[in-house]
Amino acid sequence: MKIDEISAIVVDEAIKVHRDLGPGLFEQIYETVLAGRLEARGLKVQTQVGFPLEFDGHVFDKAFKVDILVEERLVLEIKAVEQLTKAHGKQLLTYLRLLKQPVGLLLNFSEAVMKDGIRRLVNDHRSE
Repeated sequence: MKIDEISAIVVDEAIKVHRDLGPGLFEQIYETVLAGRLEARGLKVQTQVGFPLEFDGHVFDKAFKVDILVEERLVLEIKAVEQLTKAHGKQLLTYLRLLKQPVGLLLNFSEAVMKDGIRRLVNDHRSE
């Protein structure tokens, strides 16, 4: 399945979750419900996936965690904040770069309308 197809399913399910639950809950609730909905759609889903970081000759076990990893390719960062900031986008872009993944979705469930809380970020970093 192509990354755009996976992304479309995620966006569809995120909108349904938001419509059914509404804004105002903790991130963990949205993460759990969205993960269940994606699994029900037949996607491979992992939550709170820890990844090591190699830096300066040292390996740091589980240095960072991804909220949801779909099909081992699409990184989802779940938020329930009043407003997304540049720091949220930078966080996801760093995850994408470190994981060598091309695309991630930043999903903020606190928006009045879910489509306003969806940001698609693309990693254009190329290692030499």
